[in-house]
Amino acid sequence: MKRGLIILFTVLGILVNAQIIKTKRGIVTLDGTHVAKISNKSNVYTFMDLKETPIYTIEFVDKSIVDSVRDSYIKLKRIYNQEKVLELDYISPSAFSGEEKSAVYTSVKGLKIIDNRGINIKNLDDLFSKPPKRNLDAKTKEAYSIRSKIDKLNITVNNVGEILSNGRPVGYFTNLPISFGSEDTIMDKTFVDIEIYDAKSKYIGRYITTTKQLKSAGGKTFTIYREISGRASILKFPTYKAIAERMAIMDPNFIKIQGKVEAGLVLKDGIEK
Repeated sequence: MKRGLIILFTVLGILVNAQIIKTKRGIVTLDGTHVAKISNKSNVYTFMDLKETPIYTIEFVDKSIVDSVRDSYIKLKRIYNQEKVLELDYISPSAFSGEEKSAVYTSVKGLKIIDNRGINIKNLDDLFSKPPKRNLDAKTKEAYSIRSKIDKLNITVNNVGEILSNGRPVGYFTNLPISFGSEDTIMDKTFVDIEIYDAKSKYIGRYITTTKQLKSAGGKTFTIYREISGRASILKFPTYKAIAERMAIMDPNFIKIQGKVEAGLVLKDGIEK
């Protein structure tokens, strides 16, 4: 009985103290009181005081990091200091609330820079002086780590199928389809796998066009995916560059970065190139 009363009073306390947040015709209200104004241009939300003086902006970012892993966050800027940008997590009242509602909800509940008196400049200043760290899950952290490695490798594929890292040859493709050279994506489904070798003609792995799978010489497999708007992942046609990048992650000995790219002479069919 005593436990039931505690739960009841806790729920009632939450309900009594819950703020009613509404946005209508660009006016933000808390518990029926006008506290701020908001406008939207190109998905950048500008928050103003009731005299329409712009104070800060919120921009929603949803980007692909690598493969099917995406990251969603907000960019927060002060109007008078556009150079300093904070990348922050945001909260939303529901998964389908819409960006304006999410921007307002984040400002009130998440960042606490709007309260019953309006835009709280002190809290906004504190936020920029001591910005909170983002709460990234393990999958997103790993994706950023992979992205960082890929960017450092700076891989390109030239028009004869050579793989270059920071401008130096590190490997090559074989069994290239007829479309190679005119198309940078692998759309042809062939029964002959596209193979990858390193600069010393050591077999690294292959790409199977019928299943869109990569298989390394060490036995690792990976399927190229793309995720669209939070829906289920679907297979896509990868680029030769994307395949070389992924193979470099699957086999760390394929391309090594130690201040500069380490690569030997490219040998193809026993002939020095």
